[in-house]
Amino acid sequence: MKYLSLPAIILAGSLFVMGCDNSKNKEKIEELEKKITQLEESQKSQPVNVQSAKKIDPANLGEFKFEETVFDFGTISQGDKIQHNFKFKNIGEAPLVISNIQASCGCTTPDWSKEPVAPGEEGYVKVSFNSASKSGAQSPMVTITANTSPSITRLRLKGNVNTNTKTNTTSVEGPVKK
Repeated sequence: MKYLSLPAIILAGSLFVMGCDNSKNKEKIEELEKKITQLEESQKSQPVNVQSAKKIDPANLGEFKFEETVFDFGTISQGDKIQHNFKFKNIGEAPLVISNIQASCGCTTPDWSKEPVAPGEEGYVKVSFNSASKSGAQSPMVTITANTSPSITRLRLKGNVNTNTKTNTTSVEGPVKK
């Protein structure tokens, strides 16, 4: 299992908070994501402990090949619900097993292929986002834990939630007479 340094955990926590925050600053979110990626990449070459220094037999690992890892849902109205199905193929040498998926906040719900995905076969991770009480730039994320190297993979939705929607002010009171 890969261990993150304290700065990586702090950055990940900041991204977690901002992913569900009503923040309008996309640049800060993207900057934090870049820093997390840089920290993760730097740790690949520097083992943190003896366990991570052991060589992993690729015959025991699955490998994700996603069609996309980020889905831009554009601009939606507050209260809209978005669903996106991230499809993947197991290009590894062993059946791919997703052991857990963690959403960045309560506004995001994941569903996934529960059975092992054989080499060469396809699977999915469906992510649902509820924009109720959200506004501005949003970047909800799901973190996948699987028998892959690295063991963590992230998928992200991104877009804007518009609170300036027109509401229907036409109403009918009482029964309609014929």
